[in-house]
Amino acid sequence: MSDEAKWDVVVVGAGAGGAAAAYGLCRRGLSVLLLDAGPHFDPATDYPLTESDWETRGFPEKAGSKGKVTFAPGQKLTGQEPLLASGSRGLGPLVTNGVRFMDRYEHVRGIGGSTLHFTGEAHRLHPAAMKMKSRFGVAADWPVEYAELERYYSEAEQLIGVAGPDSQGARWRSQKFPLPQHPLSYAAQTLGKGAKALGLDWQANSRAALSQPWNGRPPCNYCGACNNGCPRADKGSADVTFIQAALATGRCTIRSDSPAIRIEANRDRVIAVLVGRADGSIERIACPNLVLACGAVETPRLLLASDGLGNESGQVGQNFMDTLFITVGALHPEPQHGRRGLPNDAICWDFNAPDAIPGVIGGCRFYNGAGENELGGLAAFALRAIPGWGRAHAQSVRRQWGHALHIGAIGEKLPNRDSRIDLDPKERDRFGMPLARIASSLAEADIARLRFMAKKSHEVLAASGAERIYETYSSWDWFSATHVFGTCRMGSDPASSVVDPFGRSHRWRNLWIADASVFPSSGGGEAPALTIHALALRTAERIQKQ
Repeated sequence: MSDEAKWDVVVVGAGAGGAAAAYGLCRRGLSVLLLDAGPHFDPATDYPLTESDWETRGFPEKAGSKGKVTFAPGQKLTGQEPLLASGSRGLGPLVTNGVRFMDRYEHVRGIGGSTLHFTGEAHRLHPAAMKMKSRFGVAADWPVEYAELERYYSEAEQLIGVAGPDSQGARWRSQKFPLPQHPLSYAAQTLGKGAKALGLDWQANSRAALSQPWNGRPPCNYCGACNNGCPRADKGSADVTFIQAALATGRCTIRSDSPAIRIEANRDRVIAVLVGRADGSIERIACPNLVLACGAVETPRLLLASDGLGNESGQVGQNFMDTLFITVGALHPEPQHGRRGLPNDAICWDFNAPDAIPGVIGGCRFYNGAGENELGGLAAFALRAIPGWGRAHAQSVRRQWGHALHIGAIGEKLPNRDSRIDLDPKERDRFGMPLARIASSLAEADIARLRFMAKKSHEVLAASGAERIYETYSSWDWFSATHVFGTCRMGSDPASSVVDPFGRSHRWRNLWIADASVFPSSGGGEAPALTIHALALRTAERIQKQ
């Protein structure tokens, strides 16, 4: 219970933002305590992809690695949307009661956070997506220009070892990707032929997976199981990149299984954070500077549970944006070997700009979705793609196994007043802290964007030679969020934002936020990890200069 500070900066959350912030601070000579509510994961022992039951295990759940959340009632579905309704031939429709299924928030608590589980796409934000309010009258403008983030993007890519193509259009670069692009898988090449027939560009995706050895890590072996955890450490998750680099400075201390319970503040400064211990007791840690990097769900939860700390504008928890997605699976007459190769290895950026979809503001992108749809093994294919039972079913599975072809699309989610994070009035964790409650609603513009994504996905599959759609899953009727944003928006105006352009609270001089909660807009389908890294590195630099 000492008031004496042992570290220059305390960082809460060891995922994409916290890991990058810790590294950025340590390399500038500051001492850092990096806390996370979850456990350590050991790539060599926790990700047994060589075992026969690897498919049924999925990403491992360890004690404390999955935080609990609750959900507000789902949105009532209106009208018929046959291209958007979730379900498969084998399992049937997902939703039958006319209400959006509030299912899950995909995240990992632990040293490395959700990057342990992520596919590993490494995207820069489209520059035009940073000016949504001034150019298109929606969401809010970023108070930082793409040009200001560019060198931090490059720094993150170099440390991770990102592999990518020579050019990605509007995302101009001061230097090439550190590593050459990955070869396209068979399924990606098939989709590429369909995209080309429709006049669409189809290129290698930029990936936080090594195409060559880098910084002592081996290249990818293309097992296709990135989402189950990478035992070889060739995927650029935060634990094997930023955290290892922070530890190498000798100035980073890491504590796992240490959930932040409450923040104490006085006058204009944060003075301590209360942290839970395994035995149920609570430790008080003094904070000369406090960086929150718990994500767009847990960061607002912690602030709201600390008597609304940082909520002078009333914006903490507001402007919640979740993943707008659709994935469509079909059977192709030729084997596609979708279980092989790097997941999400190819991408189409043609509709990524905010004004690229006719009649709709907000972009999207398309990608080869075979590896990310949990069809790497036989069990899921047998359940979802081929209805039936018994010998005839087994024969059908044997005949069509490997013929699946998936295309996925992720799009812009615009903030609205019915989407937010608040505190559940009843449910609490074991330390008595209220759980985060997620409310998510789609506006008509979001649904219109989903319709476009679905229609174009069907067109690409047809042009690629696929003959039978067997499943569709979309966020129209299914909340299953991986990318979440916006609940502690950054901005120059304290009346309409939570933190300033560098991530510092407008009110509290030593309170900083370095995660996707500061995003004023979600972008046109870009994976957020690289932008989180870049912002966190920029925040770390600012803290050191202060």
